[in-house]
Amino acid sequence: MENIKKTVLVTGGTGFLGVHTVLQLLQQGYEVRTTLRSLSKKDSIIKALEEGGITDFSHLSFFEADLTSDNNWDEAVKGCDYVLHVASPFPAQDPKDENELIIPARDGALRVLKTSRDAGVKRVVLTSSFAAVGYSIKIENHVFTEEDWTDVNTALPAYIKSKTVAEKSAWEFVEKEGNGLELAVINPVGIFGPSIGGITSASLDIAVSSILNGNLEYTPTFTMGVVDVRDVADIHIKAMVSPAAAGERFIATSDGVMSFYDVAELFKKERPQYTANIQELEPIGKEFYKEMSNKKARTILNWYPRSREEALLASADSLMANS
Repeated sequence: MENIKKTVLVTGGTGFLGVHTVLQLLQQGYEVRTTLRSLSKKDSIIKALEEGGITDFSHLSFFEADLTSDNNWDEAVKGCDYVLHVASPFPAQDPKDENELIIPARDGALRVLKTSRDAGVKRVVLTSSFAAVGYSIKIENHVFTEEDWTDVNTALPAYIKSKTVAEKSAWEFVEKEGNGLELAVINPVGIFGPSIGGITSASLDIAVSSILNGNLEYTPTFTMGVVDVRDVADIHIKAMVSPAAAGERFIATSDGVMSFYDVAELFKKERPQYTANIQELEPIGKEFYKEMSNKKARTILNWYPRSREEALLASADSLMANS
């Protein structure tokens, strides 16, 4: 196997996407490193990976490194062929000062890129977000693609702005100071799917838990793209090794979008045993439905994601199993 000797660093291994990415890389025979803000969190990753079927941990190593500090990054990246920069804080609510999110997101991405360039890494794959694509264009009859960018000069929630600023800064850095470092960017929509080791994500907690627990009393007037965490881990690895992915960004989404009402109806239909607490929600108008295309990822990376229904039902199943 070509990849036996390849070493990959995944930043943020304690996160929902991070731990699934580490799992798939280990399953595929890579030497894997991951960064944690504190090594005390190591056990939570090991527990999740064991749940995912990993029994041999000799190809996994841990580094304590924080995106807000230079400490240990050189050591974590040294000797790596690839870096998957997955770590990113997703706040439960917007901070009072948007810079509390924007500065760490941007500076963290630049810290990883600089260290990777200096260490001779071949390619960095950066996890951005659909937030950096789809928030400044009137949605009527518009199909969002990788050509679209959120305009940071419009009024935006801090998280959306932080993802956009961080991704733009990354592209600019690679263009001006990359010295041959390759960059590929993944722009996922809401990430769902199975939780392993009890590690969940903000999207799971906000969309799935709040609906099943009956904490959601009305349907917010927006829709979300849905993608399974297993497919997002997969697209990162495909973008890491595909020669055609260098210099490209890829929207990671299943086909179609859903409102919270649609999610609640799916659970009622497919998992009636979970739905005792679900509130009666109202549907929202079609004018709130965004359209987005995953054609580029399918065409260039041969990436074929699970359906949005499968991703959401896997979330519900793993949350109920752990509750």
